[in-house]
Amino acid sequence: MTILADLLSTVFERRYDRLGRRKITDDRPFEAMTMDLMGATGEVSGVTVAQNILDRFAAASDEEKLGFFRHLAEDMTIKPSAVRSALDAYEQGQTKTSYRSFMVAAEPPRQELIRRLNQVPGATKSLVAMRADLLRLGRGTASLEALDIDFRHLFASWFNRGFLVLRPINWESPAHILEKIIAYEAVHAIDSWDDLRRRLQPADRRCFAFFHPAMPDEPLIFVEVALTNGVPTSVQTLLLEGRDALAADDADTATFYSISNCQAGLASISFGNSLIKQVAADLSAELGGLKTFVTLSPIPGFSKWLDGVTEASDVSDPDRLKAFAVSYLTKAKRPDGLPLDPVARFHLGNGAEVYRLHTDADVSDKGMRQSHGVMVNYLYDLERVSRNHERFAASYEVAMSSEIRTLSSAAEKFSA
Repeated sequence: MTILADLLSTVFERRYDRLGRRKITDDRPFEAMTMDLMGATGEVSGVTVAQNILDRFAAASDEEKLGFFRHLAEDMTIKPSAVRSALDAYEQGQTKTSYRSFMVAAEPPRQELIRRLNQVPGATKSLVAMRADLLRLGRGTASLEALDIDFRHLFASWFNRGFLVLRPINWESPAHILEKIIAYEAVHAIDSWDDLRRRLQPADRRCFAFFHPAMPDEPLIFVEVALTNGVPTSVQTLLLEGRDALAADDADTATFYSISNCQAGLASISFGNSLIKQVAADLSAELGGLKTFVTLSPIPGFSKWLDGVTEASDVSDPDRLKAFAVSYLTKAKRPDGLPLDPVARFHLGNGAEVYRLHTDADVSDKGMRQSHGVMVNYLYDLERVSRNHERFAASYEVAMSSEIRTLSSAAEKFSA
């Protein structure tokens, strides 16, 4: 798969190199440049204008970027009158022509602009960075949040699972990829190259990442895996310096202890569910002794929630702390009915179940601050994930083990 990704990337680059693309400085207003791009009929001229727009945007100030986004949001949106007229014609006669006319009217011109910008080699990465700026600068502005829907619509197609390439990351991976793993790790910070080595080199450690052929040197998301005997109860023990490595064939459990999204501009584009399920399937095929697939996950919103529901509770009592944690994970909901905890939403939506809770599982400053040190195992039972997913999707039913159900019942006495 690595060879395929590299080959596709090379083909893309060579295709455009033959066009003789060169960087041209263009300091005209963005409005004039986008008009040129939308009116370009030749591939070479279109690529040149698109490259100039991307170069200008990358070098622009936040104020200039906001101006560009407002232009797309206000000047390149749909025309309601044209949509109504096309819909009326479609209702009167549902033909190929009337349907095409409606589709044209209902798609804002800015979607085609974004597609044309993506003609440039390397443009996909630039557009992902552009969306990161849009999310950062457009928050709370209705028209810019509507513009983001167009980016999300296009990215959902461009980053479809069928285009993604799963690559193992190990100590022999290129240095520039390893540097990005260090930089993008969002759950348990990697403090040094020695720390990274401990996570990648031993026989009982694995790391996998999704890549896209248009961004072959940029991981989109990666997961770190520990092969263990039994279900781990502490991340500090899992990452302990100087521990004795386990032979991979002797492991009975694969523990996903960190999953990190790498691209801010791909927020809300889901990769993690496919990543975990494929890695679990691949590891199961490679190592026949693996019987259990779990996470060791943080509970990032627990402390904040606990502060809001109790004032004087003795959370130093492990049983009491577990009881509140299980209530938070299984009963605390957003207004839309989904679990309040973002990590719970992710794993339960993937078809996992709340399996076990552990106190003193993350005693780092971050772990104590966000969850009083409590962590949770989510179980990925490969025979039940589809059923769990369907039930969660239909009614937000939280799948849980018998141990968690018992804790949930016990938790009721603490909520009085």
